[in-house]
Amino acid sequence: MQGNARRTGAMTDVHRRFLQLLMTHGVLEERDVKRLQNHCYKVHDYSAPVDKLEDFINNINSVLESLYIEIKKGVTEDDGRPIYALVNLATTAVSKMATDFAENELDLFRKALELIVDSETGFASSTNILNLVDQLKGKKMKKKEAEQVLQKFVQSKWLIEKEGEFTLHGRAILEMEQYIRETYPDAVKVCNICHGLLIQGQSCETCGIRMHLPCVAKYFQSIPEPHCPHCNDYWPHEIPEVFDPEKEREAAVSKPSRRSLRSRQH
Repeated sequence: MQGNARRTGAMTDVHRRFLQLLMTHGVLEERDVKRLQNHCYKVHDYSAPVDKLEDFINNINSVLESLYIEIKKGVTEDDGRPIYALVNLATTAVSKMATDFAENELDLFRKALELIVDSETGFASSTNILNLVDQLKGKKMKKKEAEQVLQKFVQSKWLIEKEGEFTLHGRAILEMEQYIRETYPDAVKVCNICHGLLIQGQSCETCGIRMHLPCVAKYFQSIPEPHCPHCNDYWPHEIPEVFDPEKEREAAVSKPSRRSLRSRQH
């Protein structure tokens, strides 16, 4: 019965627990999604073989389709890590955020979002965001409060902060791509390789096309002298490395061993 339920697209307790825990986290990296899947099998169906992750998620999505909800896969814009988020296709992510944030807090997010989308770099400085506090809808907000709200957006994985500047978290891009395309049609940037929404990346200095950093890494992976895929001029930027989960796993394993070695030396 268990195997037959998987083939027909019905959800088992394993799938339901997985979905519930993913909803709690909001967004997870692929390695954590795999751990979560294994955990759910152990809790509910230890003896059954673990489905391939793609098949497992496709099965859940086939059930969620009628509810206009989907588990979507994307990658982080800075280093290409695969991530998964539960996306409500019927409402905008900003509407979804209304359950966690007040009206003036949501307006602060919209203003930060507009600055990020409009910028050439995909970042907005905290100073520029805080300078818009006086224009917020709803209850008045002091700059100190606004700083705390920005940190709430970071903790909830809607924004990322780097050295006093903010950009969109991968979760926000996954959940808000359609909203951003519709709301800021003249400011939206698109990757020349994958054609997805681009917030931060590299651009050709001659023809102006843009590429996500992970797309740059893959496209130029085996090309010794990189040239623009559109105009063929020399690509002047540093080429990032392709994300390698094996390398990351090895680094994670070696870190504790180095720490334990140091502890033995003291």
